[in-house]
Amino acid sequence: MIGPRKWDAAHSASSLMMKPTMNRCQGNQTTITEFILLGFGTFPQLQILLFLLFLVICIVTLAGNILIIALVVADQHLHTPMYFFLGSLSCLETCYSLTILPRMLASLLTGDRTISVSGCLTQLYFFGSLAAAECSLLSVMSYDRYLAICKPLHYASLMNSRFCIKLVVGSWIGGFICMAICISMTSRITFCGPNEIDHFFCDLSPVIKLSCSDTHTVEVTAFINSSIFTLPPFLLILASYVCIISTILRIPFTTGRKKVFSTCSSHLIVVTIFYGTLVIVYLVSDSDTLRHRNKVFSVFYGVLTPLVNPLIYSLRNKEVKEAFRKAVCRFFSFPRIQIF
Repeated sequence: MIGPRKWDAAHSASSLMMKPTMNRCQGNQTTITEFILLGFGTFPQLQILLFLLFLVICIVTLAGNILIIALVVADQHLHTPMYFFLGSLSCLETCYSLTILPRMLASLLTGDRTISVSGCLTQLYFFGSLAAAECSLLSVMSYDRYLAICKPLHYASLMNSRFCIKLVVGSWIGGFICMAICISMTSRITFCGPNEIDHFFCDLSPVIKLSCSDTHTVEVTAFINSSIFTLPPFLLILASYVCIISTILRIPFTTGRKKVFSTCSSHLIVVTIFYGTLVIVYLVSDSDTLRHRNKVFSVFYGVLTPLVNPLIYSLRNKEVKEAFRKAVCRFFSFPRIQIF
């Protein structure tokens, strides 16, 4: 057994060790000033391999999305509502990747997994805002395809440039305002330890679990905001594609059906991947059987989804491939070449 004097000395030593990351609070509690993102620290032998893997993913993701933005801006044939929304989605995915990947790469390279509370809340704010904006933007893109296929005679008048800009700006502003409310309330709660987050980025649920104050209001507000920005957009997407599919099935010729469906198949794949991983991470993964795999599913949701989006749209879209071919020809001054 440890005597009183020895226990006091050990307690004083442990307090000194915690001093860089914690400040004294009321009673015996301490308030945390830094979190530790455990990330993939349980696999120290794979740190270099994971760093190289995520570095390649980061480069390909940024290059693919920036390329789509450049093509949409530069090519006159892509100055349509559908490609305006596609360029906006690529811009959002670029910001999305820059929110998560650089911090994770630095952690894998240096081994420093600490992040300040303010830095964690900042990352959480941008991540949540962009996720909410993407939900809205995907529903806008499905509504655009609904008008183009089901209301072709009224499409040009309804989906004009001013309306398109309002839809995109509204999606971005709505997402950032929604998350600002949650972050404002989260910043007022107290974190007293432990300070380890079993994740590779700051997400709302694991951050709130570290709080020692009442988080009921924050959780209710987060639930309401997430419901507003996930359920209505998903129902709009579902209703749009029910109308689209019913319209396609009324087309008499098989070739006509394939041609019409090809214009929205890429968006349907992106929606399936995005909402599929979203449901797994935030609903299914809370069960006992999948909780320990949450980080793996989060990689699909937060890292791989921005990677596959430009690949899906570029490889399945003839107009994007043609715009890329013409851009390459103009850059190198080569004659007509076949790409893809």
